[in-house]
Amino acid sequence: MLVRRLARPLLASVFIQGGIGAFRDPKGHAQGAAPVVERATAPVQGTLPDQVPTDTETLVKIDAGVKIGAGVLLALGKFPRFSALLLSCSLVPTTLAGHAFWEYSDPEQRAGQRIHFLKNLGLLGGLLTTAVDTKGKPSVGYRARHGAHRVAEQTHHAVGNGKGRKGKCHVPGR
Repeated sequence: MLVRRLARPLLASVFIQGGIGAFRDPKGHAQGAAPVVERATAPVQGTLPDQVPTDTETLVKIDAGVKIGAGVLLALGKFPRFSALLLSCSLVPTTLAGHAFWEYSDPEQRAGQRIHFLKNLGLLGGLLTTAVDTKGKPSVGYRARHGAHRVAEQTHHAVGNGKGRKGKCHVPGR
């Protein structure tokens, strides 16, 4: 559909640009992310394996890579649902780290950060919509429920040989 072909690259562009910016200046982005990383890693600091990075600059680079990679995939329409899910997971800590408007006392700064926070919530809504978009095809849950119903019907007819209970078979949850 034409709308998807236009909307996906538009939605992805902000993440690709943001990822490039963070990759070019990880130290600058790490300063803003440090409080969020600190709060997130402090409770599990001693239990994480040595291979899991906890330094803010490395995490910023990983996040930048996710934004660039998933953004490009989304823009190209490759794995759009998975890409949108990755970008959603990346957007939440980015929003909390970069636009914590409730921490500002200056009314102008607070208002500006609130706008960016709400903009990111709008982006999150677009990503979540993309993540569940099945392009008009039935979802996995729908197909599973209806497949179970068909199997139950076939089993009922095969076992019952058409005798006994007439009509449709009842499948729990339907």
